[in-house]
Amino acid sequence: MSRFELAIALPPDYRRQDVFTFHGRDAEGLAERIDARTIRKGVMADGVPAVLGIDLGTHPDRALCTVDIDAARLPAQVEGMLLNVLGLRIDPAPFEAQVADDPLFAPLVAREHGLRVIQSASVFEALSWAVIGQQINLAFAISLRRTFISLAGCAHPDGLWCYPDAEDAARLDLDQLTSRKFSRAKAETLLRLARLLADGLLPLDRDADLHEVGERLLAVKGIGPWTVNYGLLRGYGFADCSLEGDVAVRTAIARLLGTAERPNLAEAAAFLANYRPHRTMAAAHLWASLS
Repeated sequence: MSRFELAIALPPDYRRQDVFTFHGRDAEGLAERIDARTIRKGVMADGVPAVLGIDLGTHPDRALCTVDIDAARLPAQVEGMLLNVLGLRIDPAPFEAQVADDPLFAPLVAREHGLRVIQSASVFEALSWAVIGQQINLAFAISLRRTFISLAGCAHPDGLWCYPDAEDAARLDLDQLTSRKFSRAKAETLLRLARLLADGLLPLDRDADLHEVGERLLAVKGIGPWTVNYGLLRGYGFADCSLEGDVAVRTAIARLLGTAERPNLAEAAAFLANYRPHRTMAAAHLWASLS
């Protein structure tokens, strides 16, 4: 087992608690272990189990990171995973500048200055989490995620489970999921996605045109606009995702506008369009306004 060390610079207004909150959603800590200053997260890197360690409590201006992996050299994708986990893909400053005089969003930004979009470690983790979370409450989604990890993932020597990659997930049988509370439709979509990725039939390279990526994903049976936008947000850090399909976003828009009913999809899309090309940050502040 090798340990690699690297440091990642953090901006002056970096909000550490947001990172702990997002990655600490599963209180059982199957694939993530959180304490007051550190995060340890199990991932698959080039098909090898690895644990990302992130110390956010030692230095004010940088994250001290370790990677424990049975490999002679650090896989190239790992630094990108760390940037995702730390939420460093989208700079919040351009959105904050855009809405500085906006009567609706300026007060939200004042309360949550520096808010960032925290991401999943990999594109597959983001997309599979989006599929798992479709049309169910968060607690149940976290429970299904834990089941998925235990079925398709593998344990790292330090005790954490590593979130599976597409190749691992593709080897699951439908009955393994449906017998553990996955609906048939959700299980089929999850396996369809994993097998397309594992077989190289759904290229989702990080440097690809994200509009093309979205179109490819929409062509997969069981994946709709909300799943695509959420996956682009959490997987790629795409700055202009339109989340009108998210119930919480529409609830927050209604509260912001002081209306009794949530806007419909078209109305919410029209509202969010005012904040292009920073609709992802608009959604992040709408989510935060409900907390």
